[in-house]
Amino acid sequence: MRKIKIIVCIKQVPDPEGPASAFEVDPVALKVIPVGIPPVISPFDENALEAALRLKEQNGAEIVAISLGEKLSKQILRKALAAKADDLILLEDPLFKDLDSYSTAYVLSTMIKRIDPYDLILTGRQAADWDFGLTGLLIADILEIPSINLARKVTIIDNNRVQVERLNRDGYQVVRAQMPVLVTVSSDVGELRYTSVLALRAASSKPVKVYKAADLEIDREKLRTRQILKLVSNNIQRECRHIKGESSQDKGENLAILLREDGVI
Repeated sequence: MRKIKIIVCIKQVPDPEGPASAFEVDPVALKVIPVGIPPVISPFDENALEAALRLKEQNGAEIVAISLGEKLSKQILRKALAAKADDLILLEDPLFKDLDSYSTAYVLSTMIKRIDPYDLILTGRQAADWDFGLTGLLIADILEIPSINLARKVTIIDNNRVQVERLNRDGYQVVRAQMPVLVTVSSDVGELRYTSVLALRAASSKPVKVYKAADLEIDREKLRTRQILKLVSNNIQRECRHIKGESSQDKGENLAILLREDGVI
């Protein structure tokens, strides 16, 4: 009996933990430019990877991580290998820059068809940069397989079905589906487990497969970029004020008064 094959889609994004002041808005080019913000794997996709790793421990599954973009950092994405994914595939091409959700799903599904047979596809509930929450479900639509959204727990039963605890407003539903199936994973699954420096170092020497648009025979007419109609930034005014007082107590009281006047407290 072959191993169950799990595909996890992971997206490289600017670190969402970076300070808001490090993101510049260009209203002419309609771009948000991160300044000095390092790329990371989207935390929502790390939730999906953690769900896959738990299934691997329970069922001896094989995990294939896939990432798509124009310029991808192998060093950052190898974190998936350090966490014990078996393979990492990068879909990297200038044509893949700023794709909309459907085009992203189209390219990913084209690669997934090449991996066939597969049993389970896991994605984050949404991306940490644009927060659309569409790509995973669109992949399922293109592949014509069932999809289950917002999973807090995923279990494989009978080696050919999944059982999912799916979040809703009042709690959760228990849903079962025949594999192959796509599941978007909620952050309720939990954060990706810690990866040691030794594991990251070992992952740096593991092979990574890279595919260009030509390798996948991508139909360029199906590639569309995000259409941003308007992009504005908050006009934040900053003012430095020195708190005066003869003693530390006076300065503290004066600071409290200013904070109250500004509506902070």
